[in-house]
Amino acid sequence: MGLGTETRQRIARRAALEIKNGMTVNLGIGIPTLVADYISTDLHIMLHTENGILGMGGSPLAGHEDGNLSNAGGYPVTIQPGASYFDSATAFGIIRKGLLDVTILGALEVSERGDIANWIVPGKRVPGMGGAIDLAQKAKKVIILMNHTDKNGNPKIVKNCSLPLTVKEGANMIITEKAVFQCENGKLYLREIMNPYTVEDVIQTTGASIVIDEQVSVFQ
Repeated sequence: MGLGTETRQRIARRAALEIKNGMTVNLGIGIPTLVADYISTDLHIMLHTENGILGMGGSPLAGHEDGNLSNAGGYPVTIQPGASYFDSATAFGIIRKGLLDVTILGALEVSERGDIANWIVPGKRVPGMGGAIDLAQKAKKVIILMNHTDKNGNPKIVKNCSLPLTVKEGANMIITEKAVFQCENGKLYLREIMNPYTVEDVIQTTGASIVIDEQVSVFQ
């Protein structure tokens, strides 16, 4: 079952809190794209895209889209003062050099160790892996935004991924419509729950072992 607009926006709003002043950040396709609209205007950060922008802004107002200005997913964006443009080779050079502080990605599955599967479902056509493998391996911090379960109600946070991996032990944080997890030292720590869900709701719909070693806060 897909997530409603308000729920997707809340996930993006929570993820935006992980972005700190001075960071260079890449936002993946899907829910991660929405994060740009929730970054505090008090922060001086640079948003990077695989198609060659450093200094991307949020979504333009309706009617003010520039057909020549889009993110890597093809959606209209704005730019910040001081932004620069370059080719994809340079964009991937920035990624592979390890210059990104944070990348925020979607995923099909994440294991309790932080293994990420997000680029292919066997037997289905896909346009390619894009920048997923490079981003997941090279960014200093990897945050996953996704549905807690798939359309059939099966957990997407699992003990072991069944889909082809993008990277092993690559995720540092997972944010879903139900909870916020931290992946550390091969374990999955529950840090926050999303209102109106409970800790028990999260445990019952998570297919992995969860560690609760401190007070779990509630994100409204």
